[in-house]
Amino acid sequence: MQNFKPQISSLKSVSAFAPATVANVVCGFDVFGFAVNEPGDVVHARFAENPGVTISKIIGDKGVLPLEANKNTAGVAVQQLLLKLQIDKGVEIELEKNLPLGSGMGSSAASAVAALVAVNALAGNPFKKNDLVTFALEAERVACGAAHADNIAPSLLGGFVLIRSYNPLDIVSIPYPEYLCVALVHPDIELKTKDARQLLKTTLPLRDAVQQWGNTAGL
Repeated sequence: MQNFKPQISSLKSVSAFAPATVANVVCGFDVFGFAVNEPGDVVHARFAENPGVTISKIIGDKGVLPLEANKNTAGVAVQQLLLKLQIDKGVEIELEKNLPLGSGMGSSAASAVAALVAVNALAGNPFKKNDLVTFALEAERVACGAAHADNIAPSLLGGFVLIRSYNPLDIVSIPYPEYLCVALVHPDIELKTKDARQLLKTTLPLRDAVQQWGNTAGL
């Protein structure tokens, strides 16, 4: 990220929408993801006199999500952004959850992305969209124990993306046919990403890895 001097916007409040996403697309575990038009989360943000991040209200979560900023992906993402901005203002956010929790549609990523886009606009848009991914990664780490960007990046950038590298972070937009459609089927089951990832093995036989590389290149 380049050095900058933030120019605080004159806007009193900003609302931002972030769409649902599908990640781990077929052979692309943690590297392929795409965005859909809807549904998505909405965040309303405004500056506050007291420093830090305050989540004043969450709608649509049935009281499940924490209001504590350091335990909520929207709050954590904004905390990271404010830390980089080094301004003395605080931020108050309201979150509208339109994505079911544990649905596999990037619910935690959508909250973080919407919050970052809204607060970045309040601050005069000092960061490009690609830069915002870094802040959202820390939010995903809190949500599921792993800083993966395959939900974050498509929610921010739209379309179909490849996370080519995490160190350094390298995101590539992949062309796709304009007529491409997707149907999401959501059973009435909640499966937390953190729980699902804990079931995965940490090693992969070379034969399986080679087959996976071929499938990835083929896609």
